Parts: sequence; C-alpha cells; structure tokens
Amino acid sequence: MALKLVQRLSVVGQLGVHRGVCSTRLLSTISVGQPLCAGCLSTSAGCCIRRQGCRTLQQDSGRRSLTTITRELYFLGSSSGGLHRDSGLGFRITQLHGPTAAEEQEFKQRLDSCSSSRQVFTLLRSLGIMSDTMAAAALHRVADLEQVGNSLKDLKVLEKDTIRSLCYQLEQDSRRLTDGGLVSVLLACTRLFLDPWSVLMVRLVSESQERLDRGQMTVGQLCTLGQAMLAMEGPGCVMLKQVMEQIQKQEPSQWSLEDLIAVYRLLQGGVVQDGKYWDLLNAMHTHAVTVTSRMNPAAVSGLLGALVVLNQTQVMPLVINLCKQAVRHVPHFTDEELTVVLGGLMHFGHSDHYFVEAMERYVPTMTFTSHPETVTKVMQFFSRRNILSPTVFDAVAESFVYRADDYSTSQVTRQIMALGKLGYLPPNAGELFRKVESILRSRFSHFQPRTVLNLLHSCTLVERFPVNFVSKVFSSFFLQQLQDQGTGIDRIVLAQLTQLYMTLKLECPFYEGPKLLRKYRVQSFLMSGRSLETPVDAHLYNSVKTGLVHLLGSRSYFGSKVLTPYCYTLDVEIKLDEGGYVLPASQNDEVYKRIALCIDGHQRFTTNKRQLLGKEAIKQRHLRLLGYEVVQIPFDEFENLKSKTSVVEYLHQKIFPHTFRLSW
Repeated sequence: MALKLVQRLSVVGQLGVHRGVCSTRLLSTISVGQPLCAGCLSTSAGCCIRRQGCRTLQQDSGRRSLTTITRELYFLGSSSGGLHRDSGLGFRITQLHGPTAAEEQEFKQRLDSCSSSRQVFTLLRSLGIMSDTMAAAALHRVADLEQVGNSLKDLKVLEKDTIRSLCYQLEQDSRRLTDGGLVSVLLACTRLFLDPWSVLMVRLVSESQERLDRGQMTVGQLCTLGQAMLAMEGPGCVMLKQVMEQIQKQEPSQWSLEDLIAVYRLLQGGVVQDGKYWDLLNAMHTHAVTVTSRMNPAAVSGLLGALVVLNQTQVMPLVINLCKQAVRHVPHFTDEELTVVLGGLMHFGHSDHYFVEAMERYVPTMTFTSHPETVTKVMQFFSRRNILSPTVFDAVAESFVYRADDYSTSQVTRQIMALGKLGYLPPNAGELFRKVESILRSRFSHFQPRTVLNLLHSCTLVERFPVNFVSKVFSSFFLQQLQDQGTGIDRIVLAQLTQLYMTLKLECPFYEGPKLLRKYRVQSFLMSGRSLETPVDAHLYNSVKTGLVHLLGSRSYFGSKVLTPYCYTLDVEIKLDEGGYVLPASQNDEVYKRIALCIDGHQRFTTNKRQLLGKEAIKQRHLRLLGYEVVQIPFDEFENLKSKTSVVEYLHQKIFPHTFRLSW
C-alpha cells in the first residue's frame, strides 16, 4: 500500500493538485467532471468513515471503493474536516521555540495520569504550544484508553473537536515533523484505526517513505515505522522490507538497550518467516546476554515475550540471565508484565529458587488486587514447574473465596487444576470448594465441556468429589458436546472420564447416577505424552529389580509393569498365597494377596518437597481400595543405599516387615 500511495501522489502532483491529497478519491471525481468532495480534501470522519464511505463516490458503483481495506481491522477517517487554525482550540504544534524538556516531561506525567479520553482532551486544550512528540504521545494515550481488540470502545471519540484539530495540524505540518515525531504519529494513527486512504495517513506514509529513502533514521525510529507498516499491510509490505534492510546494515552490539528491545518487538510482530533474519536474531541474542543486568521490568518482560513468540528455544543462557534479572523486579512488574514473564519461564521450562523465593514474598501482597489472569498465571507457573509453595497457594486460595465470582470459568479451572496437580489442600479447603461448587451450580452452562471436565477431575485428585455434577458429565448430551469440540474426544479426555467414573465407584459408593458407557472408557491410564500416570524411572527400576532378584531368589517371582484390570500399571507386582509364600508371577490360582510396589522417582514428586503429585496419590489410593497392598519405594530412600546387602535388607523391611528373612 505504501508504494501505491507514493505512486498515486506523483500522479496527483502531475495534475497540479496539492501534494498529499487523498489521490484516489480526487482522481475519481476529476475524471468525470464532478465537484470535489470536501471530505476527501481533508481527514473528515463525518464523510469518509469506512462504514459510510465518500457519498460522492457511492453514486458511481463502477469506480473503486475507497473504503476497501486489505486488512480486517476497522479503520476510521480522522475528524478534522471543517476545522482550521482559527477553529477556536488554542493549542498548536510547533518546532520553533517549542516546549522545554522539563515541560515535555511534565506533560507526559500528566498524560499518563489521564484515565479517560476526555481527560486527555482537557489536557490538550490547556496547552498553548506542543511538540510533535507530545502530539504523538497524546494520540497513543487515547489509543491506550480506547482500543479494545481490533476496534475502539467509542467510535465517536475521533469526532471530538480536539482530536480533529490535532489531526488537521499534523496533516498540514507533516513535512515539518521530526523523524521521531512523524513515525510515532503514524503508529498512533494505526492504533486508532484511521482510514489508510485519509489525507492524514497518505501524507504521513508518503513523508515517511521520503525520510526512509534518505537512510538517516535511527534504529528506534525504523522500528516504530516498521510497526506502523506491519499494522497497515502485514509482513509482506515493501516498505517494511526496506526498513529491515536498513536495520540489518547496523551492528546489534552498538545498539542501545532501547533499540535492542524495539527490534525484538518488531520481529515478533510477524516479520520473521521461513528462517528470515536468523543471523540478525543470533547477533541480537549475543548482545542481549551482555546487557540483561541493565534491563528494567518492561525490558525483561518484553524480551521474554518476544523470545516466546519467536520460539527461540536455543537461547537458554539468555533466558537464565533474564530470570536472574527478573528476581530484582518481581515487586515492580505490572500485572501484564508479570503475566508475560511467568508465561515465558513456563514456555522455556526454567526457574530458579531465587525467583521462587521472590514470588513467595510478593504473591501474598497482590492476590486481592492484581488482575485475575495474573493471579491465575502465578498458580499455573508453580503447577507447571511442580513447585509446591504453601505460602503462595494459601494466599491465592484465601483470595479465591472472595474474588472467584469475578473470575472467568477458565481462570477458576486453572487455579483448581494447579491444586489438583500438586495434590495440595490449603487450610481453607472447605470454603474454597464450597465456592467452587457454588460457581458450578450458577455458571455450569458457561463452562466449555473440556474445561468443566478438567475442573471436576482436578477436584477428585485432592479427594473432593463432585457427585452433584457428574450426572451431567456422563449424560449423552455432554458427551456429544465433548465430541463436537475440536477434533473429538482424545485419549486423555477418555482417561479423565474413566478415572472420574472409577473414583465415584470406589470412593463414593452411595453414587447412583448415570454410568459411563463402556465405549468411553480406556484400558490403560499410561500413555505417551500427557498421561494420568508417570512412567517408572528406568534407572531406579533396574536397581530395585536387581535387589528383588537377590531378595526373592529368582526373577520369576515378581512381575514388572503389570497392567491391571483397573487401568493402572503396576511397576512391580508380587503375589502371595494364604500362607504368605511368594507365588510365581505367572500363577493366577490360589492368589491370596497382591503387593504393588510403587517405585517413585523424582518425577512423581513435587520438585521442592517430597510430596506425591496428585495423579500419583490418587493411583495409590485407588490401588489400596482395590485390595492391593501398596509398598512405596521413594527415590530419596533408595538412592542412599550404597551396597547390595543394604539394598536387600531395605527391600525386605519394606515388603515383608513382619517376617524373618531366610538365607537363600
């Protein structure tokens, strides 16, 4: 689009029309001798907003519609039509004898304190003069306050006299704007979804192209221009490619920290495709490692977020440095920044105990005031990293009781899933789960099918049984909804349904509701990828197996990785007859007692405490209810055994604590 605009402007110039007029509209009217549309000669929202278009041109449907936009975002024309320098609004943009640096700083502070567009306009009207960077900052602040997704909360905000006057001055003075002010104004206009064919946007893009051709823009200015063109035309924009060519000519090691972060943000916007700019990225990573100690909270968050979007899995040294720097900033992150940091650390699978300690100090102070998504992300982080922190979980659980009505169904579910995964019940568990039940009762229809299944299944992991809602889950209507969602019912969903049903049969014998049809049940909870069981640690298993052979006298006296009729897989099974003698693993007659050895490696426990994960705790609980004698062999006890004799004695005491061992 940028190239087309420049080409059209040259045509307009040949016709003797003032440079910068909305060329396509003007040419359409000139060609048929019709009077000019006044709205097309200015940035008039009243005449040329996308929803209505130019009334003059609408009469001729055979000509190109100026409201056709190549992207889905909703653009509005800026509203300066009919306003002139004597419009009565007192402020004006000037570069001669402009505001001092102190005055600009004071303006930015006052601007940041504005909580509505009306306050921004009041601030502007109180000024006599302003610089172009102040004007750009004002437009950005309006965008911050009004932008919601791909539109504005209040479309009429662009029809206010103040912003119309501001846009008119920027339109008329586009050639006199500084490079920084020019590109910042252009980016602000894209954030306000101004019509790209309006005079203001045409002039800003044309002027930006001329400045770009001179090759004198700084890295930061190039990034701002790139962001604007990315918003207008996407990654295929010719002007954007020219921006990237100029950025590539510079050495990242010479960039300031602000320039480095700006380039990362530009690249994460979608510029990097099909391996493009990998050499540039690698050079940036190398430089970034050396400057992380100087990064502020916004820089740490911005860089981690960019690395996630760019999926730079090879940059763990940089991620580790960013995590170390994040420790210093934990109390100073905004909610949005902390959410991004936690998401980045989860994505790269990294954390350290200093960061965890900093979070444990900070979380109790923010659970009642921070954004619900930030609180939820905290729980997800500790859950994903298998870190059991009673300090954090208790604080979040306490706030949950008071704030849950304001949480989305997804946020409610993800917080309870964290408790379920780590198998932790906070001190206020009674109040907490009564609140969960209340939410389910009042908002059940608001939950997505898989979300409600995850919530109910997580409750069972910590021995909270959602009997009142299971009948809805096992109904044919709900199961059909599960099938219609996404790609159908996958194995993990079937496994959750099966375990939920088994939990009710074993732990809620009074349940008399609908049964889960056999076609929705799995044969094994152990599966590749995400699973309801953790596979046995191979090294630990081999060590235990060797000790069992010496204890029992033969490998034939115990079974390994035995799939039970109840979907669980036993690491080791030992069968005894009525007299207490060990039977061969292959024998199924005269079996009086079955011993299930749970060889629990590191992955079955939380990382910082020796507490079984929720899915391992429910497995051992169910095996006991099914009649197995469960013997737990935890890694930390077994790894302390240094000799074959000590291993055999340990296993004997664990498996046969009340019998004397014969010397065989």
